[in-house]
Amino acid sequence: MIPKNEILELATQSNLRPHVIEKDYVLGWLLAGIYQEQTLREAWVFKGGTCLKKCYFETYRFSEDLDFTLRDVSHINEDFLRNAFTNIGAWVYDNSGIEIPADRLTFEIFKNPRGVDACQGRIYYRGPVTPAGKHTMPRIKLDLTADEIIVDAPVMTPVRHDYSDCPTEGITIQSYSYAEVFAEKIRALKERTRPRDLYDVINFFRRPESHDAASQVRAVLTQKCGHKNITFPQLVDLDAHKDACATGWQDQLGHQLQVLPPFDSFWGELTPFFVWLEHPEQIAAALLPAIPSSRAGEVSGITFDTGTPQHSILDRIRFAAVNRLCVELDYRKESGERQTYLVEPYSLRATSEGNMIIYGVKLPTAETRGFRTDRILRATVTQHTFTPRYSIDFIPEGPVQLSLRQSSAQSLHIPRRQSRTPNYKAPRASKRKAFGSMQYVFRCTVCGKTFTRSSYDANLNPHKNKQGSSCYGRIGSYVKTKH
Repeated sequence: MIPKNEILELATQSNLRPHVIEKDYVLGWLLAGIYQEQTLREAWVFKGGTCLKKCYFETYRFSEDLDFTLRDVSHINEDFLRNAFTNIGAWVYDNSGIEIPADRLTFEIFKNPRGVDACQGRIYYRGPVTPAGKHTMPRIKLDLTADEIIVDAPVMTPVRHDYSDCPTEGITIQSYSYAEVFAEKIRALKERTRPRDLYDVINFFRRPESHDAASQVRAVLTQKCGHKNITFPQLVDLDAHKDACATGWQDQLGHQLQVLPPFDSFWGELTPFFVWLEHPEQIAAALLPAIPSSRAGEVSGITFDTGTPQHSILDRIRFAAVNRLCVELDYRKESGERQTYLVEPYSLRATSEGNMIIYGVKLPTAETRGFRTDRILRATVTQHTFTPRYSIDFIPEGPVQLSLRQSSAQSLHIPRRQSRTPNYKAPRASKRKAFGSMQYVFRCTVCGKTFTRSSYDANLNPHKNKQGSSCYGRIGSYVKTKH
């Protein structure tokens, strides 16, 4: 198990409570345990808010539940589930040290509104910061359904697990495709209009990967609405729920985000979202330009790893950019003088000299300005919202299994730290990340097979797919960096 200090440090950096970070850590290992259970690996399809956080969007709200669509209805059986999760709990303990007591597992089988068996489970755990005492253990909710329509073929997706005990081979889970999980969120927004659904849908809409995805999402959503026997979502469907959604905004989202953006900044973006869904050509015609650079040859689309002195600052600025929030920068100028700036953040770029620069618009003068990251002493996310003047490319690497818009961006890597706790022992030596030369993992955008490269080269040769058939996909989407 990772040391308690690692959780506390991450909680401080992200301005969240330690138990939220601990739950995210445990969720990663639970997903690893579900994937290694042979009977579940291909029969269970991961979906929902935790799927977004763990498989798609790095800078995102933290989530608390595990939602799956089951392809085998016989798995919704208390004895089957108890046996499966007893095995999973033992495997998770052996590989991470996280305790999941078999005698605390609960599974409630019930009939859903369509008369089909569904299940809500409770999985109790003891992690690095959980206090002693069996009756004070936190829990993770498990939601299982077996009558959801799956329109797109599910994909085997890498799971983000940004903790020092991540298995060398990583964690994988079968999940909804990007278009499917987007469509599912839109359908949920129509049916219940909860704050989390609104936050998720607008985040999807803002992603650069979504610019060209409207027709695909609309096709999936049409089939999902037909299966549920509901009409295609429209803005007028949501208006009656606006007040309730606004009332629950703080309670449902406040503990999952570094800073909670104002409700109106998300509700107000529903109008362009529905234009995109029905008439994407109108949105495409209005795409914003990139913020100008101060020098030639700079590279955008930079990724950075956790555990560096700059990571906490960069992560806060990136969170602000994704959520359209201004950031207050305490900055050391070249002269050595310190000054505070209020900035709309847009882009992180690397120079040929190896420096990283945040480009933004300085307020209130609206001046375009670059800030060297090594001179940023502090970054504070504010609740001051902004309407973008330029495209925002200071954004996480996006869907790790699918890129709907290919990017030519290169990667600048900042190595992950090793644990600073002197007496920390990894669960098993083979489970620790190896340090050394850098390697890049790309996923074929046609068949989904992954390729490891020693250089940042996304060009692929003809190859065999996972089923052994020939695939002629010529380009891969960037997945992650390995050491």
